[in-house]
Amino acid sequence: MTTMETQNPAVLVVDDEPRLADLFATWVEDRWPVAVANDGEEALAIVDESIEVVLLDRRMPGMSGDDVLDEIQARELDCRIIMVTAIDPDFDILEMPFDDYLVKPVTRDELIETVELVRQRSEYDEKIREYYALVSKKAVLDTEKPAPELAESEEYDRLTERIERLRREVDGVIENLSTHEEFVGAFRDLQHE
Repeated sequence: MTTMETQNPAVLVVDDEPRLADLFATWVEDRWPVAVANDGEEALAIVDESIEVVLLDRRMPGMSGDDVLDEIQARELDCRIIMVTAIDPDFDILEMPFDDYLVKPVTRDELIETVELVRQRSEYDEKIREYYALVSKKAVLDTEKPAPELAESEEYDRLTERIERLRREVDGVIENLSTHEEFVGAFRDLQHE
């Protein structure tokens, strides 16, 4: 069992086939710091709040990927999970809390694109939450403060500018979610909050 770990990994590759796990890690390490685990127990020893994305095999001896997924969910870790497995999906996946599902074999481009997409969904989730929080604050100020006081407030001007910037960013992310499935996936993430 080999573990390749970098300081503060953002991506965790979990696969019981060391050569395949190392290959996936090599594919993503140019873009993100990566760690590798070759079984479920090792994965759970590594995964923490610093991990943004877990590439998780389902079929592993000992603790399965499904069990690892359940434990990550139970720990309430805020990471995205991409199942990368040779198991063809069945209806059991409907209740599983993962963000994407790739059936092996996968290509380098497919893997990198999927990691980028789930990271983008996470970014969208954060931005839309911030956007609505700021809009809510602005609405309270609009209701409670007289218009002349708002007009003179630099803080209110900065708030209004931040809301407009976030609105443009959120609109840009929506435009980048090029398929219906990607758009639905982004909103599925919001429902799990």
